[in-house]
This record gives sequence, structure tokens and C-alpha cells, in this order.
Amino acid sequence: MPNDVSIAAQLARLPEMTMPDLWALWDQHFDQRPRHNNRDYVQSRLAYQIQAKAYGALPAATQRALEKIGEDGMATSQARKTPLPSGLVLVRVHGGVEHRVVVADGTCEYNGQTYQSLSAVARAITGTRWNGRRFFGLAKEAR
Repeated sequence: MPNDVSIAAQLARLPEMTMPDLWALWDQHFDQRPRHNNRDYVQSRLAYQIQAKAYGALPAATQRALEKIGEDGMATSQARKTPLPSGLVLVRVHGGVEHRVVVADGTCEYNGQTYQSLSAVARAITGTRWNGRRFFGLAKEAR
């Protein structure tokens, strides 16, 4: 069994580390870096990886079940939100590129393709999961 104190100490140090130090630690645990530079994401993935190496990762079935719960929760949460009006044009600059999305009848048109949600558009733009309303500045971050 790993030394719980040393694992806890490693986790406690993460918020105090500089980004270059976090990236150095990331490189020790992962083969490649994510495409974004989000400190919270880097810290959370490192914390999980440190614990997974020490105590073992969650079984794949458990991971899938948790992802399903999260997706179901997001679907329920999205259903309660006020729908965006048709014709609304959202503009976001990401990676130095301006991205325009047009809302039409409950779908989102971006780059000539139709998406079922703003989150799907944000994922197409960034390659990572995002809350679409947050990505386009329509929701405040919960902190």
C-alpha cells in the first residue's frame, strides 16, 4: 500500500506549483500534452493520475457508468435552460481564429454543418469537451 501521506502531500502541492512545474510533472505521467492550457484541467488530470498510479485506476465499467451519469445530468440540465432564439449569431475568437455560430430552430450551424448543441460546436472548435454556453460566454463559471 502506498504511503498515503506522500500521496496527499503531492496532491496538496499541485495548486501551488507554477505552470512550467505542472507541465514537467505532466510529462512524467503522460505521453502527450493536451491542446489547451487550462490549469484546472491539468491539475485535475495530474491528481487523478497520481492517485491511479498509487491506488489503481477505476475499472473501465465504472468509468463508463460515471460518464453516463454525467451525460444524463448534462442533458437534464440543458433541458431546463431557456432555448436560444433562432437567428442568434454567436462569435468567439479561439486560437486566433474567429468562429461564428448561427442558432436556428434548436440547432446550431457552424462552418456549413449543423450541430445539436453549442457544446458540440465548442467540441468541434477545441477538440475537447466544453459547456457550450460557457464557451460562448453565455454562462458564468461556477467558482
